[in-house]
Amino acid sequence: MSLLVKFLGFLKYTALFLAAALAALIIAYRFVEPVSTLMIARFAQGEPVTRDYVPLGQISAALRAAVIISEDAGFCRNNGVDWGALREVVDEADADGPSRGASTITMQTVKNLFLWPSRSFIRKGLEIPLALVLDLAWPKRRVLEVYLNIAEWGEGVFGAEAAARLYFHKSAANLDAWEAALLATALPNPLKRNPAHPGRGHAALVQRLVARLRAAEFAGACVK
Repeated sequence: MSLLVKFLGFLKYTALFLAAALAALIIAYRFVEPVSTLMIARFAQGEPVTRDYVPLGQISAALRAAVIISEDAGFCRNNGVDWGALREVVDEADADGPSRGASTITMQTVKNLFLWPSRSFIRKGLEIPLALVLDLAWPKRRVLEVYLNIAEWGEGVFGAEAAARLYFHKSAANLDAWEAALLATALPNPLKRNPAHPGRGHAALVQRLVARLRAAEFAGACVK
């Protein structure tokens, strides 16, 4: 029994330490340039990482709008979690866990900063409370800025600035609506979708997103 008590005590203090470490990182990352878990993994393996961090004001309004409409249309209204979408996806999920379709931009930011990419109910269970905390601790502009600077857009290519220069030979500030839609629709599968050379399916997604950008009011007033 004493061994069990000691083990449970160890788990308790480990959980408290991890919670404190995450809280410290959430506070620090509001003010300093963050590094994602994928970037850390590549650094650890000696693989190249390309990322030029830029403030949100140096990322085109077209890309901000395209990513919000494509990834999380309720970004400005939700509290970090889209409960309706999450409930639907969990109901339909297989043994590997919920799909990416249930993730808000805040949840994806949390996943990229603190968790791992593979699907599982454990990861989703951690994502949700962390996203709620992040939404309380950071303004929406900061959440979107960090997401656009840590999102992966190709092997070892992180952030909008690096992606814009690689694929379109210009800064993220100068992306037009079509280029922004190419980047936004590449996010669900960044290692297979090349924004500079979209396949037929990718191009169809881009056309639909550009039409939505033109037809709908920009849902990102909170990040203007």
